[in-house]
Amino acid sequence: MGKLFGTDGIRGLANIELTPEMAFKIGRVGAAVLARACTCNPAFLVARDTRISGPMLEAALVAGLTSAGADVSLAGVISTPAAAYLTRHSPFNGGVIISASHNPYPDNGIKFISGDGFKLPDDVEAEMEYLYHQPQDSLPRPREDKVGRVYTLADAASRYAHYLVSTVPCRFDGYRIVLDCANGAACNLAPAVFRALGAEVITLYDSPDGTNINDSCGSTHPDAACTMVRKYGAHLGFAFDGDADRVLAVDEHGRLVDGDAIMAILALAMREKGNLSKNTLVTTVMSNIGLEKAAAAHNINLMRTRVGDRYVLEEMLAGGYNLGGEQSGHIILLDHSTTGDGLLTALQLTATMVQKQKTLSELASVFTRYPQVLLNCRVRDKEGLNRNQRVTAAIAEAEKALAGAGRLLVRPSGTEPLVRIMLEGQNEDQLHILAEGIAKVVAEELS
Repeated sequence: MGKLFGTDGIRGLANIELTPEMAFKIGRVGAAVLARACTCNPAFLVARDTRISGPMLEAALVAGLTSAGADVSLAGVISTPAAAYLTRHSPFNGGVIISASHNPYPDNGIKFISGDGFKLPDDVEAEMEYLYHQPQDSLPRPREDKVGRVYTLADAASRYAHYLVSTVPCRFDGYRIVLDCANGAACNLAPAVFRALGAEVITLYDSPDGTNINDSCGSTHPDAACTMVRKYGAHLGFAFDGDADRVLAVDEHGRLVDGDAIMAILALAMREKGNLSKNTLVTTVMSNIGLEKAAAAHNINLMRTRVGDRYVLEEMLAGGYNLGGEQSGHIILLDHSTTGDGLLTALQLTATMVQKQKTLSELASVFTRYPQVLLNCRVRDKEGLNRNQRVTAAIAEAEKALAGAGRLLVRPSGTEPLVRIMLEGQNEDQLHILAEGIAKVVAEELS
């Protein structure tokens, strides 16, 4: 697989790129690194989503952890943020989530979190990767009663559901809500929590069979949720992804409300209550310029980071901020969670509607989306992007044409041999012309 850890753990085609042998080995490495200072048997939580390959990888991972002397508590199918919460609020040295998030079912992934519920820092992942690639496994192999034990955490989902309900200051009685659970980790948890708060719930894609996770449903395909909100006259709807760490919303008219709009609504509500830390919202370079305009109109500071929720979180922790996220619906509410949490976000958004007695479309009107054009240009040398004078000149020419009334971003993909070109502004026809002009130069110079 080349480099082991990507921006969100280890990910690949299950049983081909991400094999049981790899899971066993990384389990041993994880136990050794994350529980180095432990004087007794270390303990880990292991959770997974609904993919058919989940139990296979879980068995191998648990074998690796226990062979290194770690006790393991199996949480079963729960969301990534649920696993982070349980790891943080129990005596675990770390947690592991077996999931490939919004990817199709043939893929899977392994994500480690530290005992405090946060994703691992780069230096810890680098150490794990170094140990993993050693030609000889010299990690400890305890014997007799020092071998790790395996337990079942039967109340994992109910404990997290109880916590989620405790974060909501009102009930949802009288609200009809559509939930697209993506045939993933939200299938049982999301309907249970909304019903506990009094909502009438209509569920979609809540029958996982191991191969239908994210299949034409969930946050990557929210059309079904939009249609069902209109069909049933619902007040709003939500579409989660496979591990439920992200969510997109649907207003009462069946129109999509993405992560940028959700962040605008939550930031304004938190600011009005005096709860928005340092009056700042953290997002990535991919968020729409409309979010920038909305924040400025309400005297909210906007900070941008590289693409990836881990970089949003790093900035939030470094600056002491408590709200951040991505256009994709990966929203981090740091007062309540250590990671993006689709269900928590959905609850807080619904609570904002109830408390303000406004529809979602009324709340979302604070945010006006600017036309956005995205082009992906396949290249041979994406790293040469910033060194190429013709490309630099084409970008400068496009920026001049926008005349400060838009935004331009040209960047190499982090995972594919692509250069990604994004333009935002008021004139969509102009944006297409400018984007295609840049793409033509990029193709000529870097392909």
